[in-house]
Amino acid sequence: MALIVQKYGGTSVGDINRIRNVARRVAKTRQEGNDVVVALSAMSGETDRLIQLAHQAWDTPDLREYDALISTGEQITVALLALTLQSLGVPSKSFLGNQVRILTDSAFSKARIRKIEVRTLRQALKKGVVPVVAGFQGVDKEGNITTLGRGGSDTTGVALAAALKADVCEIYTDVEGVFTTDPNICPKARKMDAISYDEMLELASLGAKVLEIRSVEFAKKYGVVIHVRSSFNDNPGTLVMKEDKDMESVLVSGISYSKDEAKISVIGVPDKPGVASQLFSPLSLANITVDMIIQNVSQGGHTDLTFTVPKSDFKKALSLVEGVAGKIGATGVDSDDHISKISIVGVGMRSHSGIASKMFQVLADEGINIQMISTSEIKVSCVVDAKYTELAVRVLHEAFELAKKDVKMESSF
Repeated sequence: MALIVQKYGGTSVGDINRIRNVARRVAKTRQEGNDVVVALSAMSGETDRLIQLAHQAWDTPDLREYDALISTGEQITVALLALTLQSLGVPSKSFLGNQVRILTDSAFSKARIRKIEVRTLRQALKKGVVPVVAGFQGVDKEGNITTLGRGGSDTTGVALAAALKADVCEIYTDVEGVFTTDPNICPKARKMDAISYDEMLELASLGAKVLEIRSVEFAKKYGVVIHVRSSFNDNPGTLVMKEDKDMESVLVSGISYSKDEAKISVIGVPDKPGVASQLFSPLSLANITVDMIIQNVSQGGHTDLTFTVPKSDFKKALSLVEGVAGKIGATGVDSDDHISKISIVGVGMRSHSGIASKMFQVLADEGINIQMISTSEIKVSCVVDAKYTELAVRVLHEAFELAKKDVKMESSF
């Protein structure tokens, strides 16, 4: 007998028929002799609807009331699934975040889980009851409802698995697993059997939307094996797990892209201590994340600083930067919100040379100009013109032979 946590996303519980499908899957898992705990998202589109209502009530809603409102979508799905399971003869009980006691900090709309009290869930399992837990939500020490941010139900599922010491956390979604790249733009994309935590963290941070990044961080920290699967078939998916030697022998595991980036360049910045701090501090105070940063030293004691920000924060960031540029003596500010970040990811990069140069050559052969470059131990990212996104992904996927299973690097370039 295994203890399995199953998390179902919004598309998996999008209507009552899909909820019935989830109930049958849960019942089958239980019939196979396993204990099951379920975590659910709200119905597809429901959270967006609630967010719109909040902003109709007030342009800048109080975040405590905002969380109290948008957390209600999950309350509907957990009750409906519990009722459906009961109709199949499976004892079930729904739990909200405050009933389980998923304790968080008080950062409304982006709370972080501090502790999960699992006594109530273990008591239910001991009685043969399937607990159905509302994802995305928790409660702070004052008893206020909090939410974990978009995609937070993934984090709920993995956190429950960690707290309960479950054998696996199955994340059910509308895709069959983690692919080598987006199948929508590269038909030759291949589903991976397994991927390491570090690779999945990189892919999630770079735009892959299969898993929310905090859920992968939780899984890595507590050693939770994640199985990403489709809720619409019984095919095996992708295991997200601790890396092994076979993973290290694979050159590149996946290619990710993000069009949600914008570039800002500050020209002619005086080359003296403290200037960079003056430039980036206002962005930090405005909670704007700066990603890639390049500094070019020019003649005459001046430098050019170029960096990227999320496209959603572009206008606000540009306004802040323009305000600071004059104060620090910069000669101008340029910007571009028609860019894309293309990244190759693989733990095999740690032990093989020449991967970055191959990426650069492949893009050059297609006439794709690289505007910025960023690297980590297992990643190389390039900023290019947005119009080349699909082409860049396809040619890199072909160049690194990702359509083939387990392509290994026998020698360096």
